[in-house]
Amino acid sequence: MKVRTRYAPSPTGYQHIGGIRTAIFAYLFAKKQNGDFILRIEDTDQKRYQEGAEQYIIDSLNWLGILPNEGVGFGGDFGPYRQSDRKEIYQKHVQQLVDNGHTYYAFDTPEELTAMRDRLSAAKSSIQQYNAVTRGDMRNSLTMSEEEVKAELDKGTPYVIRIKLPENKTIVVQDAIHGEVSFNTNQMDDKVMMKGDGLPTYHLANVVDDHTMEITHVIRGDEWMSSTPLHVHLYRCFGWEDTMPVFAHLPLMLNPDGKGKLSKRKADQYGFPVFPLQYLNDEEKLSDGFKELGFLPEAFVNFLIFQGWNPGTEQEMFSMDEMIQTFSLDRVTKAGTKFDFKKAQWFNGEHLRAMDTDKLTELVWACKPDDVNCDEKQLPQLVGMMKERMIFAKDFWLQADYLFNLPKEYDAKTVRKKWNDDNKPHLKSLQDQLLALENFNAEQIETTIKSFIESNELSFGDILLPLRIMLTGVKGGPSVFDIAEILGKEEVENRLNTAASIFDEMNAAV
Repeated sequence: MKVRTRYAPSPTGYQHIGGIRTAIFAYLFAKKQNGDFILRIEDTDQKRYQEGAEQYIIDSLNWLGILPNEGVGFGGDFGPYRQSDRKEIYQKHVQQLVDNGHTYYAFDTPEELTAMRDRLSAAKSSIQQYNAVTRGDMRNSLTMSEEEVKAELDKGTPYVIRIKLPENKTIVVQDAIHGEVSFNTNQMDDKVMMKGDGLPTYHLANVVDDHTMEITHVIRGDEWMSSTPLHVHLYRCFGWEDTMPVFAHLPLMLNPDGKGKLSKRKADQYGFPVFPLQYLNDEEKLSDGFKELGFLPEAFVNFLIFQGWNPGTEQEMFSMDEMIQTFSLDRVTKAGTKFDFKKAQWFNGEHLRAMDTDKLTELVWACKPDDVNCDEKQLPQLVGMMKERMIFAKDFWLQADYLFNLPKEYDAKTVRKKWNDDNKPHLKSLQDQLLALENFNAEQIETTIKSFIESNELSFGDILLPLRIMLTGVKGGPSVFDIAEILGKEEVENRLNTAASIFDEMNAAV
């Protein structure tokens, strides 16, 4: 049987990166097995439906390159792939459950349900659910005669259809990650299968869709583990045990402090988003997602696979093809994993530096500030010089600012230490030699400076560090020889003279 996995988000808000992680795992597993990855939109919760959320999901997958073989927006032979378009399919299957005695009609009002829970709470019952223990005291087709049930249906009394779970039975779930997990039906609800509006609940629709779409592996978050025994029971009620999919429940993505599932509130406190793309924040203003922050899609996918999986080796950097070939469910961890934004940035920097310089240059040029005057033909050389310190493509324009503009400030500590009466004459003499060069290139500049240091019995720190500060204002960066060549002789002279004057004023003010 061909492997088929699915990603089945609800369009009730912006796509959380925890969901994106689930999609990636399902995608990688399917692709490794030469199978299909399906996008299904589970929109049975119409009250929480958010306009634009479905397109946000599709846009997020497109950005990351996690492209479904079929599904909403992608076509396929197993549709419709949007649950709101599958009502007739669900109604047929829920009727099958009713006819076979696996479900029942429940006419309880919200007030009656509240009263039931209050009674159980007052009695300090450990089970405060609608189940085999409590359903005998409620208004449903198990406690009413056929005539009473028909009368209620005929007059249009609101009702739901609930699953009829057996009493005190053990349901065993075989999970590809957690192994064998057992549940007792006395600890479970008689969940609603069909709501009063004629739409199924997640539980019924999920199982029916997975079966009719021939899903072989259900890969989803740990929060759905408690629902899985009900789903196993439904497969048995329908007689579909032989085609029951393999279940694999992924560990939670935790807040950076390890306390609780990764939330927007906590992420806001730590200064990073939980959404892949741009979104409207609580103040109804646009906020950046990971894409707008400058993350490369391949780097973000690479980071997210390590949120609950490891290859069993020291390798961290993976291309998409390598991820597909390496991924396996038996390397997924059981315990939750803390979200580390700094590690996400590390991955982005590593992928950025591994890029072809021409491709990286295109990304850098695309985010060039309007007020920067830069020769596009010279940019590949500059990007090649600066990329070792870059995390995002946009970092280039901040870090390379001194290549286009005079330094706005200088490292004061270095100025005080290196700009003194003993060192200034040497720097002035070196300046004269540099400006006398006929070929003002990095090689000649390096030879001249090193020869000057050696002949005057100076240290590199005495000359190179203050020279770098005079040209750039900062202590670190690419080779000072390369920087000098790029700036050119005239600009080097201008900067050395300007810096000398400023340094004298800085030291005089101390």
